[in-house]
Amino acid sequence: MSESLPFYLPQGNECALFELAWRHRLPLLLKGPTGCGKTRFVAHMAARLGRSLFTVSCHDDLTAADLTGRYLLKGGDTVWTDGPLTSAVRSGGVCYLDEVVEARKDVTVVLHPLTDDRRILPLERTGEMLAAPPEFMLVASYNPGYQNVLKQLKPSTRQRFMAIEFDFPAPDLERRVVAEESGLEEGKVQALILLAQRLRALKGHDLEEGVSTRLLVYCATLMQAGLAVRDAVQVTMVEPLSDDPEVKAGLEEVVKAIFG
Repeated sequence: MSESLPFYLPQGNECALFELAWRHRLPLLLKGPTGCGKTRFVAHMAARLGRSLFTVSCHDDLTAADLTGRYLLKGGDTVWTDGPLTSAVRSGGVCYLDEVVEARKDVTVVLHPLTDDRRILPLERTGEMLAAPPEFMLVASYNPGYQNVLKQLKPSTRQRFMAIEFDFPAPDLERRVVAEESGLEEGKVQALILLAQRLRALKGHDLEEGVSTRLLVYCATLMQAGLAVRDAVQVTMVEPLSDDPEVKAGLEEVVKAIFG
């Protein structure tokens, strides 16, 4: 693997599926918990395919204009400035909408012409009708665990994408990922993996979400830097998961059972 590629350790055939989607001009939806590697996967694949990556972190205030562009004042003149989606279409890049379910409804409507056989992006304010080149790809992600009645993708939107489901890596893979990302030797990472499995088992009971692979990397990075194990675990795998004193006490008991 080229050293210029963002590190990513495949869990299955997701790399082949991404490349197939790109070659056949199919939009892709990634589903999975926060911090399981979706964003790193997209960055890895965009670099692997030699395409520019335009990432948008979706939120309640994101508008269609934030994606497509708007007129701005520059030096006394009014100048059209492309948004990330328009830039990706023009350049044949990969546009990644992270947590797309958080975006407003008018944002998903803008995506519809790009996610069918038309593959066009109408820009009403400029009068342009941009045709996406073959190299352009639209990728979106969301965490199904956070969906509720008010925030979920409409079936009419979901069915415009092919989809891949992500989860936290299997223990052996996760150990390798954490070791590679943090520089901590795999033998010391193993106990963190065991702790993560125990804490993830609490999801849906005391915790809304389990420990992410991202938090494991943070913890291992601090340990590699010389921070004591219990302190590293406290600030990366206990405090971020809950504010409830009773829940945190329960988490600390799990930590004590593993690390003493």
